[in-house]
Amino acid sequence: MFAFLSLLAFVAFMVGTPGPANLIVMLAGVRQGLRQSIGFILGLIVGKIALNLFIGFGFGLVLAEAPVWQMLFSYVSAGYMIWLALKSWPASDVDTSNAEPPAQDHFRFRNGLFVHPLNPKAWVMCVLAWGNFAPALGDFLVQLPVVILTFVFCQLCLHTLWCWLGTIMGKSLRNNVRLTRAMIIITVVIVITVILY
Repeated sequence: MFAFLSLLAFVAFMVGTPGPANLIVMLAGVRQGLRQSIGFILGLIVGKIALNLFIGFGFGLVLAEAPVWQMLFSYVSAGYMIWLALKSWPASDVDTSNAEPPAQDHFRFRNGLFVHPLNPKAWVMCVLAWGNFAPALGDFLVQLPVVILTFVFCQLCLHTLWCWLGTIMGKSLRNNVRLTRAMIIITVVIVITVILY
C-alpha cells in the first residue's frame, strides 16, 4: 500500500504542477470552456496511456541511448506545443467573454493525443514513475495497470481542474482576448525555457 501511495503522491504532484500541458489545457478552458474541452482532456489522457505503454514496455530506454534523437524529439515537441498555442491567437480585440466559442477552435480529442507524447515533462514523469515507483508494486502485470490507472485518475481530476480554472478566468475577466494572448505568450515562453534548460 505504501508503494501505491508514494506513486499516487508523485503522479498527483507532477500532473498537477504547472507545465506545458496544464497551460495548454487552461488555455482551452479560456477559449472554449470546460464542456467543449472534454474531448481535448480525454485526448491528453489517451496520449499519456500510450506514452506509459511505450515506456513500460522498455522502448523509452532505446530513446535514452540516442542523444541525437532526444534533441530532435525535444525540438519537435516544442514546435508542436508552440504551434498548438499560437493557433488559438485571437484575431481581434473584440470582447468575446459572452460569445460562443469560434468553430475553428482546435482543442479537440485528436489534438490532445499528441500533447503528452511530445511533452518532455510528461516523458520525465513517466520515466521516473516507471523507474522509481513501479518496481515496488510487484511484477509487471501489476505495475502496468496500476501506473497507467494512477496517471488516468490524476489527469482526469487535475487537467479538468486546470481547464475549469481557465473557464472561470475566461468568464470573469471582461475582455478575455487579452487573457488569451497572455496565456499563449506564457505557454510559449515556458515551452522554450523547458527546451533550453
